[in-house]
Amino acid sequence: MSKKSTHEQESESSRSLNEKAVPAVSFPESMDTASFTVSEILKAPMPLTHRAPTKWLTKLTLLLFGNKVVEVRGLRHINPDMDPFILALNHSQKLEAIYIPALLHFLRKGKLIHFLADWNFCLVPGIWMLYYFGEVIMVARKPARPKFLNVFKPMFVKGQGSFDQALDALESGQSLGVFPEGTTNRQPEVLLKGYSGVAQMSLKTGIPIVPAGIRFPTHSNEHPISEYIPFTIEFGDPIHPGPPQKKPALKKVRDSHFEVMSAISKLSGKTWNRQQRKK
Repeated sequence: MSKKSTHEQESESSRSLNEKAVPAVSFPESMDTASFTVSEILKAPMPLTHRAPTKWLTKLTLLLFGNKVVEVRGLRHINPDMDPFILALNHSQKLEAIYIPALLHFLRKGKLIHFLADWNFCLVPGIWMLYYFGEVIMVARKPARPKFLNVFKPMFVKGQGSFDQALDALESGQSLGVFPEGTTNRQPEVLLKGYSGVAQMSLKTGIPIVPAGIRFPTHSNEHPISEYIPFTIEFGDPIHPGPPQKKPALKKVRDSHFEVMSAISKLSGKTWNRQQRKK
């Protein structure tokens, strides 16, 4: 039998430490999240939260936007006991980047999923605080508009690239949340081609991907998806990549990306194909 690499040993060690640090949490299969009362939100203990401001910002976000998420299904796939994993979702509303992380933080009893998000969203008053306490990984790819706002970029973006930060988080036993389409897609029936970063991270670390689909049950497909209509979220079965690969072959990355986007397509009710434009 071959010996395990140093990378695999370190990864297993970090996962073991993470599992010991997270107490078992009772998790339902599905939940009607729109029915949460103000009292239930405010009194929820969230025992896995390690920073008080994070807990209260999460609760404030739910009080403001919680009724936008009608139902959540497949919760067993994102139980804290399943960490680490890479959550991959379709993306149709800008505010999803705020209230989905908050909702999952709440449902996971205070255990964060570290989402990747565009740095320029921090230029909106109040968003930086949510991102800071939510431990969001800033993606520096997109410039700000108007251009002069780019002078603020160094305030929000670390010297280390977002991809490397994400790998470090995964290897330390933390879960990630990614919108692989890379931008807001208001098309009601079609997914964008997306970016393969999720596939690359999964193949490099050997950590599974949990696909998720966001649907809008009250929306008519005749019009683009608007910002405030309610939606449901369904988490699918994990996609396991096999042993870690330091430099995964391009075909492996493409095949993994195909599998991820196909799963999101099925869960979201949108079509997807390899030839679809990225944005």
